[in-house]
Amino acid sequence: MALLNLRGKLILFLILGQLLSPVHTLPLQAQEKAAESNRSATIETKADKPAGVLGVAAYYAKKYHGKKTRSGHRYNPQGLTAASPSLPLGSKVKVVNLSNNKAVVVTVNDRCRKRKDPFIDLSRAAAKQLGFLGKGRTRVRIIPLTEKS
Repeated sequence: MALLNLRGKLILFLILGQLLSPVHTLPLQAQEKAAESNRSATIETKADKPAGVLGVAAYYAKKYHGKKTRSGHRYNPQGLTAASPSLPLGSKVKVVNLSNNKAVVVTVNDRCRKRKDPFIDLSRAAAKQLGFLGKGRTRVRIIPLTEKS
């Protein structure tokens, strides 16, 4: 009789084990589906990401008025020009002020010292159009433009 009870208990445990095994895997399946939806959301946000790089913009000091730039032109505070350590000379760049969303297109005609963060040095006219003349620096998005843009 004791042997029968042992067999009955064994069968009962096997049946319960079979019944509970799908319940145990449900959280794993839910995690897989959540991971898939996170991956698709990440892909969508990467596609919506604006072009360019985030950086800092400043403007030329008054003492540089009339001085020669790296491109050979004289610096004119009323011109829409910029200095960059890495962008090619003569290239057009759109600079967007992140605090007020004002934008200006400038021509890179000078070099400035290299920094670890993206940086652009703007003419006073460009800084005025972006709305930070007199404030020194501002956070910007620097977007290099191609011929088609």
